[in-house]
Amino acid sequence: MGSFKGHVLPGTLFLVVGIWHVWSSVVRHASNPKSFRVRVWNPVPGFNGRLKYLELYLIVIGAFIDMCIELLYSTHLKFFINGVLNPSHMNDFEHSGMLLMFFIFGLIALLSEKTSFLPLPEGALCLIAATAFCAEYLLFYFHSTSHKGLEGYYHLILVLLIALCILFIVAGAFIPTSFPVDLCSGIAITLQGLWFYQTAFTLYGPMMPDGCRLKENEISCHSTGS
Repeated sequence: MGSFKGHVLPGTLFLVVGIWHVWSSVVRHASNPKSFRVRVWNPVPGFNGRLKYLELYLIVIGAFIDMCIELLYSTHLKFFINGVLNPSHMNDFEHSGMLLMFFIFGLIALLSEKTSFLPLPEGALCLIAATAFCAEYLLFYFHSTSHKGLEGYYHLILVLLIALCILFIVAGAFIPTSFPVDLCSGIAITLQGLWFYQTAFTLYGPMMPDGCRLKENEISCHSTGS
């Protein structure tokens, strides 16, 4: 089960990266359609290049902070009970594994762009990013937390949005000159960020539907007319 803050933090990361991707894609295509190339990340222009890698730093630092919250704060360091993983914190362990994949992607992209140790083409970076989204997809598809009722419908939408992210990012690796593919990948990431915000306000905030309530880490709903 999640929380309001637990959805707003990753939602903000996805939303910022997604909007920046959409904006950068449109600007690059409008500037020179003939030389347009798909990018899995977009540098920030100006400021003498000081902010060029801001998006990658945001991914790395944001994923690391969120991973520490899930793995260290939420679990209270109670990883094991009687020699096995603490079943009451499986949700936190799963989220940490997903965030680790985005953290690794950000590190690999930084090493590829800033050093000569791991030079990778843009297509390879697209596939690595798609791998991180695949980990997220598997997490929410085979989640140990039982999502039923209203919460289940929300998470079904999330799984579909993650699938779109994977589809368009992989397509970008094989169709590197396609503006629609690059644009759609940014839109899919943005929609995922909006999903986290909508879920935070609807399931854990002031927009809870009439007849529904959060009780003992479960959301139960009943007809207001009954």
